[in-house]
Amino acid sequence: MATSATLLIVVTGEPTEDVAAHDGDFPSIIARALGDHWRGGFRTVDARREDLALAAMGADAMVITGSAAHVHQREPWVLRTEAWLRAEVPKQRPILGLCFGHQLLASALGGEVRTNPAGREMGTVGLERLGEDPIFAGISHQFRANTCHLDTVTVPPPGAVVLARSERDRHQCLRFAPRCYGVQFHPEFDGSVMRGYLRARREALAAEGHDPDAMLREAADTPNAARLLANFALSIVT
Repeated sequence: MATSATLLIVVTGEPTEDVAAHDGDFPSIIARALGDHWRGGFRTVDARREDLALAAMGADAMVITGSAAHVHQREPWVLRTEAWLRAEVPKQRPILGLCFGHQLLASALGGEVRTNPAGREMGTVGLERLGEDPIFAGISHQFRANTCHLDTVTVPPPGAVVLARSERDRHQCLRFAPRCYGVQFHPEFDGSVMRGYLRARREALAAEGHDPDAMLREAADTPNAARLLANFALSIVT
């Protein structure tokens, strides 16, 4: 898919130290996951300290990364980014939020984000599709995805459509508006990245009653989830 389009990656955080050393930063991880499905250009902007409106000029679509930050702590940069997103979504430029990016979109558009009452969701887990949408083209109704989050969208914004869920999270994928989606899972994470996160969170997982060794054994590539990124890339040029 050769294209002159530009994908803006809105950076909201960094991977853990070991993941960054082995797999690169979030833009690198996303670009690698997209692979040949995206042959356009990339641009990055750090939402915490750079001018989003300036960086977005001329971009054809946007992906918002994950982060260790918490939307509900209402840091100034989070409020600024939410205000910017409220102005961007009605323009119908394709937008995909990943994990924290998903939560950021939900909050910006009038939803609620809180600590997940079901607890941390982490590792390679089973998901269920709840509806038909081009973003899930070629993806089975039951599929596996890599997850890593403490917070969740407890109340979706008005008009949002729930497209997928898991045992611990009812809002794994939301369509917020035409061409604007959020996923609580990480379609950009392969098994290597997932194992890096599990190793980094081993002590916290054990303290919460999880079995980190079993989770490490079960961590895997998730091609069905990764296909969602390819479908999003296709939506940019169609």
